[in-house]
Parts: sequence; C-alpha cells; structure tokens
Amino acid sequence: MYKNLFFAFLFIALHGFGQKANKYDSTLKIGKAGYRITCMNRNLDRNTLNIRPIGFKAEVREVNLELKGKVLSTEIDDLNNDGFPDIIIFVLDEKNKISLFSIASRDNEGLAPIYFPDITNDSQLSKGYRGKDEYKLVEGVLFRKFPIFESDTTNKTPTNKVRQIMYRVVPAEQGSWKFKSFKSFEMLAD
Repeated sequence: MYKNLFFAFLFIALHGFGQKANKYDSTLKIGKAGYRITCMNRNLDRNTLNIRPIGFKAEVREVNLELKGKVLSTEIDDLNNDGFPDIIIFVLDEKNKISLFSIASRDNEGLAPIYFPDITNDSQLSKGYRGKDEYKLVEGVLFRKFPIFESDTTNKTPTNKVRQIMYRVVPAEQGSWKFKSFKSFEMLAD
C-alpha cells in the first residue's frame, strides 16, 4: 500500500513539476505601476495570455488573449516617453520564430496596443531575411538582429553578416502607437 502511494505521489509531483516548468509568470513594474504576465505555455497551438495591470485605476481590467505560441520573456520600459510603463511580450511560435506583442499604458487609465511592423513589407530591411531574430530592449529602443542569407533560396547557411535594426515607438492612427525603424546597419557575425 505505501509503495503504491509513493509511486502515486511521485507521478503527481513529476507531472505537476513538468507543467509548472512551462508556465510563464512574471511581474514587471516601474515604480508602483506595471503588469503581471501569465501564460500556461502548455503547447504551441493555443495558449491564453493573461495581462493584469498593477497600480492602474480600478476600472482598467485584466486582458486575456489567445496566442499561437509560448511566452518566452517580457520587458518593461516607457517606450513612448509619456511617463507610464509599457510592455513587450516575446512569443515563440511552432516554426521557432520569435514575434512580439506590445501594450502601452494610457496614463495608467487604459491600455493600447503597440503595433510592430512585418519586416517582409519592407523590401530593403527584409533583403536576405529568413528569421532567427534576436531582440534586445535598451533604454526605450528595441534592437532586432538576424543573420543575412544570400538571395538564392537554395542556400541553407547564412552569410557571415547580420543586420541590426533599431526601432522606436511613435504615434500611429487614432491614438494608437507603432514601432518604427529609424536605423539599420550590417556587421560581421560574432
């Protein structure tokens, strides 16, 4: 009997540990305001992303969104220079591509999306692009880096160069925000 209880406990403990290891749960704040981001990260097909504002006015509600992918990490900063905290959520999809989802605080009284441009819509920046993006946020500037491939689509290895693009958040239509590239350059890969 004790042996069966031991194995049952071991199964439950291991099963629970595996699920907790995938779950993303992070609280990010600037001063007294910020966000709690949670996602179960159970599979790449469908997950619920939960964004709970902290230190906002009482009428600002929690946001729940369906994701195709898993949350990898989050960053907080004042991206639009209005004195209020904004977040970037990095998501990994089933093709191992990292995308981002971003939200701006509206004076800690509401939330607004920050749109990120699809690189394939810019023929100059997307030249030689095949994914493998890396992102870094430094003092409100988002850096994106990826290896450059030859334009011949049969070549499976990148050149020895990478392209780096720098983005800032700027106003968009109808009171929304968007990331806009302001500088790009190529350099030798590390």
